[in-house]
Amino acid sequence: MGGIAVCPGSFDPITYGHLDIIKRGAKVFDQVYVVVLNNSSKNPLFSVEERISLIEEVTKDIPNVKVDSFQGLLMDYASSVKASAVIRGLRAVSDFEYEMQITSMNRVLNDEVETFFIMTNNQYSFLSSSIVKEVAKYNGDISELVPDTVEKALKVKFQ
Repeated sequence: MGGIAVCPGSFDPITYGHLDIIKRGAKVFDQVYVVVLNNSSKNPLFSVEERISLIEEVTKDIPNVKVDSFQGLLMDYASSVKASAVIRGLRAVSDFEYEMQITSMNRVLNDEVETFFIMTNNQYSFLSSSIVKEVAKYNGDISELVPDTVEKALKVKFQ
């Protein structure tokens, strides 16, 4: 397929589910920008800089992935990097309704950018950053949910 795609999210923190979507997207597109959206309505555990650093670390072996951040409209960012696609992961049917609303609005803002949905690997269908943070907060085992770097960063945050 080729071209440039944007894979947006809060990634607070990045999980194996996110990484699965990023890796699979990187097989399809020439360049994938993993973009940490700085959402002022959320209260993240990790700063934007920390999230970027963690994502860079766990994607360092994927040569066509770049990590960036953005505040504002995703379609403005997509235009700025000349992206023709947005990659979104779907875990369950419940994700689809929300994603459909976002995609429809994005199409109104810029109908030149297509959205590609990638179904999350079944082993990660339950996984979210919120669940990971909750388990980590109470010293639960998250080793199968996040890369080692992320697990260590979470332990530091919850010490």
